[in-house]
Amino acid sequence: MHQPNQRGQRMGQGANPLAIRTKKYQLDKQMYTTMALKQVWSRDWWYALIPLVLLLLPAVFSFSWWWVVAAVVVTLLFVLVRSAQVMGVTQVEQGNPLFERLYYEIDQRQILMKRNEREGMNLTWDMIQKAGHSEDAFMLWLQQPSAEQLPSGWKGWVAKNFQVPVFVHLPHRIFNSPNDIKLLDSILRRKSLLA
Repeated sequence: MHQPNQRGQRMGQGANPLAIRTKKYQLDKQMYTTMALKQVWSRDWWYALIPLVLLLLPAVFSFSWWWVVAAVVVTLLFVLVRSAQVMGVTQVEQGNPLFERLYYEIDQRQILMKRNEREGMNLTWDMIQKAGHSEDAFMLWLQQPSAEQLPSGWKGWVAKNFQVPVFVHLPHRIFNSPNDIKLLDSILRRKSLLA
């Protein structure tokens, strides 16, 4: 059944009439890269110190500029490879849904990410690891793979320690009213995702 909206036009009802519906939004790849790199390097900056310290140790006992140059070059290579890993999410096919033009329907059960009325995908709240709320946006970080989903051995260790953050970015400007922002904030607090 169609209900008239405030402008007198008719619009289709979704699955939940109490759901928060947003305007269409597309996360820019450059913006994602910037936010993901900030998060990775604020958390993992000390990993870059490991090759630097290991290659500078021989220079302490027997100084040579070759050790210093090698330490700096290997550290820079590590930083570049780790940054390329984060930027690679924007290039692989599995990351495409993050950067499509979508609108969201958010309720107590799930988050529906829709291209149109027929196509989309849902995220249940147990797929969200944590949430953040800044002055202009919500950030919902998706759960990382569990230990059973990761490969075994050294590949599993690398996959666990060098994961790339995957998140949903919901700026306040895509919400239709300030009440929707408050409602999402209260949903996230009830789900214990937002402190």
